[in-house]
Amino acid sequence: MDRGRAGGNQVREGRLTTYLVTRHEGAVEWAARRGVSFDRHVSHLEANRVQAGDVVIGTLPVHLAAEVCRREARYLHLSIDLAAAMRGRELTADEIERCRARLERCHVALLDECADNRPKR
Repeated sequence: MDRGRAGGNQVREGRLTTYLVTRHEGAVEWAARRGVSFDRHVSHLEANRVQAGDVVIGTLPVHLAAEVCRREARYLHLSIDLAAAMRGRELTADEIERCRARLERCHVALLDECADNRPKR
């Protein structure tokens, strides 16, 4: 979903983009309530689209967060103190708020690859 722009899949011309990456409508509503502005809401981030200076907001797997940072974009992690009993189900914006949701700027880098885990090329 693009917010405020038509043709969100078009090639950008030097414009920075803020992505909200989540599959959860409660997180989208929480962000809206908190005044978090973004250009694109996506359920899956295609890291190759991220450019230097972009902002990515979400709860990404470590390897994707590292790729965002490697591309010189900012990563804002949506941190939630989630009780074990609340895992595995959709949360409302109210529940997310009660779980002390917050955005935390992170810089993630992969230090090296384990020799046994490298993808075959």
